[in-house]
Amino acid sequence: MKLASFVSAGGSSYGVVTDTGVIDLGVLPNMPGSLHQAIAQLDIAELRRASDKRSVDHDFCDITWSAPIADPEKIICIGINYINRNEEYFGDSALPSYPSVFMRTPGSLVGHMQPIIRPLDSAQLDYEGEIGIVIGATGRRISQERAEDYIVGLTCVQEGSIRDWMRHGKFNVTQGKNFDNSGAIGPWMATADEFDSYGELTVSTRVNGQQRQRDTTANLLFSFRYLISYLSTFMTLRPGDIISTGTPTGAGARFDPPKYLLPGDEVEVEVQGVGILKNHVVDE
Repeated sequence: MKLASFVSAGGSSYGVVTDTGVIDLGVLPNMPGSLHQAIAQLDIAELRRASDKRSVDHDFCDITWSAPIADPEKIICIGINYINRNEEYFGDSALPSYPSVFMRTPGSLVGHMQPIIRPLDSAQLDYEGEIGIVIGATGRRISQERAEDYIVGLTCVQEGSIRDWMRHGKFNVTQGKNFDNSGAIGPWMATADEFDSYGELTVSTRVNGQQRQRDTTANLLFSFRYLISYLSTFMTLRPGDIISTGTPTGAGARFDPPKYLLPGDEVEVEVQGVGILKNHVVDE
């Protein structure tokens, strides 16, 4: 099942994405007011039953896509988490013992088909296609054996970055990762019951139809279950939290000369079993 948040003539809502449109769950009596609230209060089976035998309420052309979780408490990002990406940065150095972690604000990510903004302050807007984990239950010190039980779904993330601003601080990348509307998330969340496992999922990024990135979760340095266990050691994970699991090699900064995003460029991030997140670039 694919669950999305959106805006229609009736206001903000959420629902089930079908081949022809969206079934609006937010208008139903006694349903939570947002997808964030729905995954915190209900299980996937209840959401599926709520949409059973209902017809489509909105055509795709009549909605504006929002981030699937519009107001997550936390967006946790993992850096350099594919084996060949570590090699790209550090050559033959030893693999890291622990993941690199940084945070993003909700305002830095727009929804599907919304413009990504290249800011006035830099011409180095770069793309990073990633798989996003959506957390569905509250947990602290979660074991790796139980970690996948806390996944309610997966989504696509375009973890856009302003490269020169990532180098402003000696030990952090926060500035370059949090410009307003510099990345994207969506188009929806594919629920966990759609996946047999998370061990060999493919993520790819295309710019103007040209493939720039492609890899599989079989090559992750730190698996989904490890990340959930590790992060929950020092913070409580809550429903609606997003973990962006890292990007493959092939970001624009790694080309010679670099291939940064320009106004008019179209960026697509595709995650196996989820779908395609599509956005275009505009200048601020």
